[in-house]
Order: sequence, then structure tokens, then C-alpha cells
Amino acid sequence: MTRHDFDSSTTTTDDGLVEPADRPAPLRIAVIAHLRHPIAMPFMGGMEAHCHQLVTALVARGHDVTLFASGDSDPALPLHPIAERHYEAVLPWAQWHGTPQLTAFQDAAFGRAWEAIGAGAYDIVHNNTMHPTLHVLAKRDRAAMVTSLHVPPFAGLANAVADTSANWLRQTVTSHAHLATWWTAPPATVSVVHNGIDTARWRFHAVGDGRAIWAGRITPNKGTAVALEAAILAGVELDVVGPIDCMEYFSDRVAPLLDHARVYRGHLGGDALVEAIGTASVLLSTPMWDEPFGLIAAEALACGVPVAALDRGAMREVVGDCGALATDAASLAQAIDRATAIPRAACRDRVTRLFSLTAMVEGYKRAYAAAIAGARASSCASTTEVLA
Repeated sequence: MTRHDFDSSTTTTDDGLVEPADRPAPLRIAVIAHLRHPIAMPFMGGMEAHCHQLVTALVARGHDVTLFASGDSDPALPLHPIAERHYEAVLPWAQWHGTPQLTAFQDAAFGRAWEAIGAGAYDIVHNNTMHPTLHVLAKRDRAAMVTSLHVPPFAGLANAVADTSANWLRQTVTSHAHLATWWTAPPATVSVVHNGIDTARWRFHAVGDGRAIWAGRITPNKGTAVALEAAILAGVELDVVGPIDCMEYFSDRVAPLLDHARVYRGHLGGDALVEAIGTASVLLSTPMWDEPFGLIAAEALACGVPVAALDRGAMREVVGDCGALATDAASLAQAIDRATAIPRAACRDRVTRLFSLTAMVEGYKRAYAAAIAGARASSCASTTEVLA
């Protein structure tokens, strides 16, 4: 049952802000994570970082949260394991995607999650997966659910969203650029909720060390080699950090460009990653596809680090006037100089104004309220129909 009583206490958020009194009572929230990687540091990518941050922020605001994820996720989270290990450890996506075995693994895991959710009297389900079946189950059971769409509209997920339209099923996208890839005429059930940055963790650094940094999964669609080519053309020292997601790409395209000035630093996480990014003078971001948000760019801005980036996806929306955009390695080399001239304080201010954790959580809470209201209205309509 959804609760609507109010309390009069206040809470200081991770952003250092005080939430107002007379806010709705805490919700019982089921967050479902995708299973390719664990929700644990060092994060493999933005989806894992976002999910960890979402759960942490909701708990900090007093909500009763359960995270349904792989058992090797962060034990400090309110974790309900639905698989012993993440599937990349047992059925690597590169070899098993599209196979009955990987489909069965996910069907079974998410089936266990849905069974537990059904028995748990949750107010709302926050779906962070790309698994189509969850949409079918939520519509069938009239369960209030918000799905955060972190990816482009590939067929299976896009069809599931379109085929299970209901007032209690809401969607969020991470940017206006991302919204345009999903719908020409967006439905009333969707809203834009930018990813939020924990500005207490991604702390401000007033000066940089003169080096550039690139951070992310080392794989062709992240464009690591383009960043290295640009750094060489600009004569800039570059640190490359992140997991090697595609060894062939690393060996053939990335490693040959490394030298004494452009160095691979390994996969950093936690404070080590924050420090590496915060002390840099510029972040290079080189998406080779239309990324829905670009979390690492916003994290760098929070540290006061300006961004030189390829103009793809939501990059223009995220960096605004705190970055310099380019189209290829040659123009990116020129963008590095323009970016480093941007005041670091302005970068920090952009994140605190537009991409705070509080703004993200408030956006999700509005979507939660709409989904809960839709489920309640549907239940009332069904009861009226039965009694008529």
C-alpha cells in the first residue's frame, strides 16, 4: 500500500542542502540493477556508478530501499542478491549475447527479483535494467514502476516500452538529446532526469597539474585512441584510466600510442579516481556514439576540470559553456587549448546548479508519485468496474 502521511523533520542531503519540512513519508523502494557488472567500485561504467549513487542517495534521504543486483555487488548497500555473480564473470557478453543461455540466466535472476518484490509490499519499483520482461510483469501486476532508460532504443527494450503502456509505468531519460532518440512525440509518461553528481565526493580542485586525463572503459565506442591522437597532436601529456573492455582494441589501437608522456594508469576507483580526475587540467571525452548523458564529463566538471570532447549525444547539453567541442582528433587537439582557458570555478558552478544529487532525486520522486497515482487510479477503476 502506498503511504501519503507527512512528517515535519528536515534532512541534510549529500549536496549539503536541507530538504524542506512536511515532506512525504519515506517510500519503500525496490531498485533493480542490470546484471552485466556488479554495483561496486571500481565501477565498470556509468550505469553501475549511477545505480550505486541512486541507492545511496535514496537511503540517505530516509527511504526504505532494497537493491536487487548480483551478489558480488557492494555489501554496504541494502542488497538482495538475485544471482551469485554478475553475468560478465560467467557468461561474458562478447561471447554469449543473444544466446539462450544468457537469456535464461537473466530471466531466472529477474524472475527471482520480481517474486521477492511481489512479496515485499513495495510502494515503487525503480527499474535500471534493460530487460524487456520486467515491463510485461509490471503491467500484468499493475505494479507502479519507473524505468530509467540509460541506452538508445534498441528493438527489444523499445518494443517492451511501447507495448506495455500504462499510467503506472513511467520512464525517465537522462537528457533532452536522449529523449529525442526515443520519441518524436514523447508520451506523457516520460520525463528528463539528468544524472546527479555527488559534489561532496567529486570535490573541487582550484588548480590543475597541466596534464590531460581520459577515463572510461577502453573499447572502440569510447574512442580512447582518438583522445591519444589528439593529445599527441596538441603536445599534451595524458593519463588514460579505466578497465580494458576490449583487449584487441587496446593492443591494436591504444597501446601503440602510449609513450612516456601518455600513460595508461590502470583501472582506478574510489578516491584514487576522484584525485586523478580532480588534479587534471582538462578531461578528454571521446564518445564514438550518441551517449545519453556522459557521466564522466559531469564528474570532471564537479571537480573544476573543463572538458574537451567530441560533439556526440548529450555532450553539448552536459558541458555547455564549460567545454570545447570537436568532431575528430585534429579538432579535438585544438579544443584542448580552448577548454583549459575556462575558469575552473565556472565548471563547478555548472554542476551544482544543474546536476546535483538533490535535483536528480527530486526528479525521480516526481516520477514515483506519478506512477503510484496511476496504479491507484487503475485499481480504483477496476474496483468500480467489478462492483458495477
